Amino acid sequence: MFGTQDLAMFIVAGLLLNIAPGPDSLFIMTRSAVQGWRAGSIAALGIGSGTFIHIFAAALGISAIIATSANAFLMLKYIGAIYLVYIGVRLVFSKQKVSAESNTSGLKLYEMSYRKIYIQGFLTNVLNPKVALFFLAFVPQFISPDAAHKSVAFIILGLIFNFNGMLWCHFLALATAFASKKIQVSHVVAFWLNKLIGVIFVSLGIKLTFTHQN
Repeated sequence: MFGTQDLAMFIVAGLLLNIAPGPDSLFIMTRSAVQGWRAGSIAALGIGSGTFIHIFAAALGISAIIATSANAFLMLKYIGAIYLVYIGVRLVFSKQKVSAESNTSGLKLYEMSYRKIYIQGFLTNVLNPKVALFFLAFVPQFISPDAAHKSVAFIILGLIFNFNGMLWCHFLALATAFASKKIQVSHVVAFWLNKLIGVIFVSLGIKLTFTHQN
């Protein structure tokens, strides 16, 4: 259909790949735990928007340039790594805030506006060269060799992948927000959990710098 093949296998494999933990999932869970499911959903929409860029870039051949050009790959890789480290450092050094409701000193996780959440989700995804390489390596396997318009088939598969990914991401946002309310984590635990998440983001950024083009 539309030049695709093994569509059922593609959907299953795509869902499994979306479920695998990474910077995107971690960002959604952090925002949902801190600010509720709406913030997590907005983070998911930002990530989905970033995925759209990768889909159309790969279909138009831009990602192929990144895959074959060492300089282009290195530039995007280091920009993405620096951004992940920046997010992590902000979380690690987030300070104690005063609770306006109780007028007592309380430890509160760093909150962001919905606009900033969307932009950060978008940048976290679009600046990750591993996502571009993933689309180039994974999606073409499900395009029929005799497809008349391979770029159209690529876009269709990419949209299916992103749609399924958004279903998982929004479920993750809702589940995390629900769990955070039920668990009722103390301020001190939440504060240090924020630090831990920051360290994980920094480590992901460092790990990205060692990603090889091949």
